[in-house]
Parts: sequence; structure tokens; C-alpha cells
Amino acid sequence: MPATERAIELAIAAARAASDRKAQEIIALDVSSQLVLTDVFVIASGTNERQVGAIVDAVEEALFHLGAKPIRREGKTQGRWVLVDFGDVVVHVQHQEDRVYYALERLWKDCPVIELPPDARGEADR
Repeated sequence: MPATERAIELAIAAARAASDRKAQEIIALDVSSQLVLTDVFVIASGTNERQVGAIVDAVEEALFHLGAKPIRREGKTQGRWVLVDFGDVVVHVQHQEDRVYYALERLWKDCPVIELPPDARGEADR
């Protein structure tokens, strides 16, 4: 079963918020057929720890305005890889180096990519 409309709405809002903070290489993956716990992964990169934190803050604020609150947050103090679980959507914000090393896109390559609007794709894609 594909990702719900609500999950896609939240994913796009998260991607836009990340893009507003100059995140790079933002993608959304429909993981609903692989995982029972969530529908969408949003993955974004920041160039340094401070930017990673700013991206996470912006995503949390944007989704809060849509009525979504984080269930769990991990990694914020280190600022290298922050995972924020909103239930239907899990947002991964990674330092560029960690993103290359862990290659989540490769791990989840069998999952369909959710098309994001141009203003939600990140700095490199503008």
C-alpha cells in the first residue's frame, strides 16, 4: 500500500522547510511497502553541524503547524545525523560526509521516490 496523502503532505512540508534552511539533496522515499512503522523517509543534507540543527528546527516547526509532533528525536546534540520521527514520516538530516558514508538512498533503493516540488528539493537542485 502506498504512502498516505497525509504522509506525503507532511513529507513535502518537511522538505520545503529543509530547503528554506539551504539543505541539499533533499529526497523523499515511500518506504510504506518495506516498513510497517512509517510511510515516508525524508532525507536531507547540511554542510555543518550548526546547519543540520537549523534544518531540524525548521522541519519541526513546519510540521508542528500542520499538527504533527515528533514522537522521537535522536542525534540532535551531535548534529551529524538527526532523526526525527513524526509517525507517518521520519526525517533524516545528515551532515554531508555522513550521508555519503551511510548512503541511505542506496539502502532503500527499492523504494519509490516521491516527487517533490522544485521549491522542496534543496540547494543543489534549484
